[in-house]
Amino acid sequence: MKIIFLSDNFPPYSLGGAGIVAYNLAKKLQEKGHEIYIVSSVQKKNLQGADNFKGLKVYRIYSNYHLRWQAWLSLYNYQTVPVVRKIIKEIKPDIVHAHNIHSYLSYYSLKIAKKYSQAVFLTAHDAMAVNYGKVYPKYPNIIRKVGILDQIRAAKKRYNPFRNIVIRHYLKYTDKIFAVSNSLKELLEVNGIKNVATLYNGINIEEWRISEKEVVEFKERHDLQEKKVILFGGRISGAKGGEVILRAMAFVVKAVQNAVLLIVGEGNFYDQTMIKLAKELKIESSVRFTGWIQRDEMRRAFFSSDICVTPSIYLDPFNLLNIEAGAAGKPVIGTCFGGTPEIIINNQTGYIVNPLDIKALAGRIVELLNGPIKARSFGEAGCKRVREHFTLDRQVEEIMHYYLKAIRPPLVVNQTHI
Repeated sequence: MKIIFLSDNFPPYSLGGAGIVAYNLAKKLQEKGHEIYIVSSVQKKNLQGADNFKGLKVYRIYSNYHLRWQAWLSLYNYQTVPVVRKIIKEIKPDIVHAHNIHSYLSYYSLKIAKKYSQAVFLTAHDAMAVNYGKVYPKYPNIIRKVGILDQIRAAKKRYNPFRNIVIRHYLKYTDKIFAVSNSLKELLEVNGIKNVATLYNGINIEEWRISEKEVVEFKERHDLQEKKVILFGGRISGAKGGEVILRAMAFVVKAVQNAVLLIVGEGNFYDQTMIKLAKELKIESSVRFTGWIQRDEMRRAFFSSDICVTPSIYLDPFNLLNIEAGAAGKPVIGTCFGGTPEIIINNQTGYIVNPLDIKALAGRIVELLNGPIKARSFGEAGCKRVREHFTLDRQVEEIMHYYLKAIRPPLVVNQTHI
């Protein structure tokens, strides 16, 4: 089949999980013999145009505007729509599969895709189809409708009263919408978006193997020798639990003197906020910042750590770090908000905590750092769970089921009446 992936961001100019997920899927589908094209956006003119990224044909469309206009241009972006139409019309794909398109490629791309392809799919990686940003639940396991006042508080002067209505209209051009967790699926449905199926992200677990030498070298580079290492990473922010994990560390270092927090990633200068807070809490000597690192180096970070913590304070739909930690055989202490409890089994592969309870979070960290046998047991169980439920092969198999169902004509059986 000819398959086009639409994604606002795509490696190597991508920091977010959606772009990585799109890349992994595209490569796996290409390995299986399908003809794959990527349509993405860039915010620098010198990066626009068609290129080849690790064997994938990528069309990068320039679009840049002040985000105050996002609530309008996310619906129809005059900078990208004509180019998207031209590319899809020329390729004539069987399938168009959109990922994040709420910033630059715009939801109108779905209407174009429906006109020039046999089937259209959208993977929702976040809550942007129903809100102007992240959704912050007040209580665990309670999904509620995002009201107009919630949207106004999130958008302020950027509020567009027609936004969600128009988004729902364009979503009707999809054959199926995939949510990356049951939690996100429920949020979308509660807010009026139907035809949604849960499709978990997956990783190629066979890639998660490194040598002991690589671990030793990574620890030497980041001064982690003889330390008990807690990994926190990704696109770091307050929503991801940046302040929460530092305040928990203030308690952890009092109980485990050789504990070190390894912060891997960056987040629009939020790392500077974390550095400042670490100094205020007088724990800067127990914190290591690596900045953004490549995927191979990220694997070394996991294998060099003792535990992974994902303490998001918002409805975090999936968080790839949860399954990457499992692939590395590391236990995870994860948030009760969003999709993490669907990945981490409490008291089996790690712990689920309310990240707003700083002392409880710190207590679970200390428990695993001081209990290596339990931590190892959780890590082994987590690895087994990832192999069974969160592999890239499983993800592709489920996607192909939907693809083929959408483009194959229904089987007609002649019935002979006797």
